[in-house]
Amino acid sequence: MEKVPLAVAIITKNEEENIRSCLQSLSFAGQIVIVDSGSTDKTLEIAAEFDCEIYSEEWRGFGPQKQLAIEKCRQPWILVLDADERIPPDTADIIKKIVTDSNVKEAGFSFPRKNYFQGRWIKHAGWWPDRIIRLFRKEAGRMTTAIVHESVEVQGMVGALDAVIDHYTESRLGKIIQKIDKYSTLGAEAAFREGKKSSTGGAFMRAFFTFVQDYFFRLGILDGMPGLTLAVTDSVNKFFKYAKLSELVKINRSGGATPAGAGGSSPKYDIPRIAERIQSPAGEEDVLRRGK
Repeated sequence: MEKVPLAVAIITKNEEENIRSCLQSLSFAGQIVIVDSGSTDKTLEIAAEFDCEIYSEEWRGFGPQKQLAIEKCRQPWILVLDADERIPPDTADIIKKIVTDSNVKEAGFSFPRKNYFQGRWIKHAGWWPDRIIRLFRKEAGRMTTAIVHESVEVQGMVGALDAVIDHYTESRLGKIIQKIDKYSTLGAEAAFREGKKSSTGGAFMRAFFTFVQDYFFRLGILDGMPGLTLAVTDSVNKFFKYAKLSELVKINRSGGATPAGAGGSSPKYDIPRIAERIQSPAGEEDVLRRGK
């Protein structure tokens, strides 16, 4: 297949179950960059079959890690993709037309994303169309520096495509629980750096209203049992994020330090060290998530 002037940036860690299908959907790309943060499964072996450029880097958070991958791209157009995402043939055709057309004026493009959970396309509770910017000119785009909830920022006009990106999110409950643990910790750390505060009671109320909003007001109930599971998952994640934030604040207060970004001196307890005291050892850097 003829390659087009497009580089694809992907970050991985133990993605052997996803990476092959992802890479098979990218056969038209002139360059595929994978930045891996310590896979112990067959992820890198599979990636090597597709002639990917593979780099090993310590984990820095979602935004910084993806930016590392972007910086290693050499093509004039860049597509940022997660290992559990796929580019359908129709979308691939549209991308190929864009990156080979010298008359294209846009600096970047957004896509609607079809999220599949437990075998079902999730159409409610904010999961559709879940529009995301993923394709951009190399000189015009970069990732935000957010550790979680990262997104692509583009300087210039952004076009909105109807072509979709398919996303097959984690559906196994045991894995989801592990990922909630890690993801809620990352969220608590980010909130702590911003000087935010919380309480266990406040965490419960946030979780309660998150469930009501997702399942009833945003019509997650229409997505059947997968919709119920996602509403519960979202609310549980919200509870632990703010409960962990409350504990971070208490631990920091007992040390007599001020949260970074809140003014005053630097914290006596660095955030990763504090976080070790409030999270279980289970979990990975990835999570059931809707990255933008």
